[in-house]
Amino acid sequence: MKRFSFTAKSTLFLLLLSGQMMSAMALEHFITRDGHRLLDGQQEFRFAGIQAPELHRIEDDARGKCAADPRGWGQYFKWPTALEQENWIKALSYAGFKAMRTYVLSVEQEFDAACGRETHIQAPLTKGGLPRLNETAMVHYDRMIALADKYNLRLILPFIDHWEWWGGRKQLAALYDEKEQDFYDINSKTYAAYLSIIEQVINRKNTLTGRLYKDEKAIMSWETGNEIFETNESFLNRTSAFIKQQDNNHLVMDGSYIELKEFALSDPNVDIISNHYYANVCTDCAARVLEDLTFINGRKAYFVGEFGLLPGKDIAAIMQSVVHSQYKGAKSVGGLLWGFRGHRQEGGFYWHQDYEYFSYHLPGFPEGEFNEEQYVIDAIRLGQAQMDGLKAAPPLPVPEPPLLLPINSKDWINWMGSPLGRFYRIERATSLDGSWYIVGNQVSDGENGYDPKVKPLFSDKTGVKPGKSYFYRVVASNESGESAPSNVVQVIPVSG
Repeated sequence: MKRFSFTAKSTLFLLLLSGQMMSAMALEHFITRDGHRLLDGQQEFRFAGIQAPELHRIEDDARGKCAADPRGWGQYFKWPTALEQENWIKALSYAGFKAMRTYVLSVEQEFDAACGRETHIQAPLTKGGLPRLNETAMVHYDRMIALADKYNLRLILPFIDHWEWWGGRKQLAALYDEKEQDFYDINSKTYAAYLSIIEQVINRKNTLTGRLYKDEKAIMSWETGNEIFETNESFLNRTSAFIKQQDNNHLVMDGSYIELKEFALSDPNVDIISNHYYANVCTDCAARVLEDLTFINGRKAYFVGEFGLLPGKDIAAIMQSVVHSQYKGAKSVGGLLWGFRGHRQEGGFYWHQDYEYFSYHLPGFPEGEFNEEQYVIDAIRLGQAQMDGLKAAPPLPVPEPPLLLPINSKDWINWMGSPLGRFYRIERATSLDGSWYIVGNQVSDGENGYDPKVKPLFSDKTGVKPGKSYFYRVVASNESGESAPSNVVQVIPVSG
């Protein structure tokens, strides 16, 4: 039988990585609006990035489809670990991104139990009552906000989805025996439930920071929903006013898309107009930026909330249009590419596939060449740099040490990758104070579609003596340098 042990150093390393002490506030100002501009204090605030929909809930694509969900595309979901959330937010911030939009609050639906899924929003305890927030889910949401504050990342937070993916308006309406269209009816039970969710979220006390959400500077904007394109005037007017009544610190974004609406531009409580650029919205999406800016005419801030699922050259063109297009001096405040996935604690990355395109992994990897990953990431980082007045993206920071995981066998060595680490060197020694021998170099953890239950990141093929104790450590590197060594893990193999 193979044995493993964490050394005392490993335990301390894990505690330091967990980042649980988050009471100090890193951000000085709330983001505010001045006409078509966003401001951080007196400085104009513009941003580009790769949207991170799963900062607080993970669709575990490696597990495949849940057969108990008759919709056919129902997936398995889980909550991220504290280490995963911190790793992801570090990666986004260290890459130079200043703001990030995540995905909606998930809504309970009938197949969740069979698929082992938990959601943020639960059915009322009594029929016709108000929906409840799942405390287990919201602690992960708390941590996302606390970590964003710690690492200077602003958050755009949409409430409810148009779509069924995480459970949306249809699932919310089903809790009240109503139809999905009733979501937009301000006299419906579904709409009353929606307002209750907004009120509960805005006034929630963060269990990690001790602050109410409405007092969290890491939150840049509330968004009425994700792609709720059937939004009508009364729905938006009532919703935006309600949000501002609950919270006068944060901006409000209209969560509609496809066609910009005049009533949104005249709504005094709406700060940001957004659009998403996919094939159903535009054929020349780079040109659409100027069209939308022209329609808005400087009356609100404009944000390209999502774009992508396109060849790299088209993504780069849209990014450059977001950076440079202007109408009467008004430019977009930012744009976010769809979509980012981060490191998995068990090794490798989470991933997602939309049509022929896969999620992007920072800082970009050779295995992602089929997805034009490095080209696309470089284009987005260039866009952020240009918004900051630079001609080129700054060098990546030197990686932090990775986290080496327990080792049962020399043939199965995994680690949780370092934020922005591109390659890894695996070293072995016969004692903690002995010489370290390189057994693997230029090893990548960036494969899209990777499943840590199916194969390891690395196997030590150099040969070891049966029954002898060995020690392993890992060093991360990128073009800026290499990390300090990881924690050390001991293994006593049965066979060489």
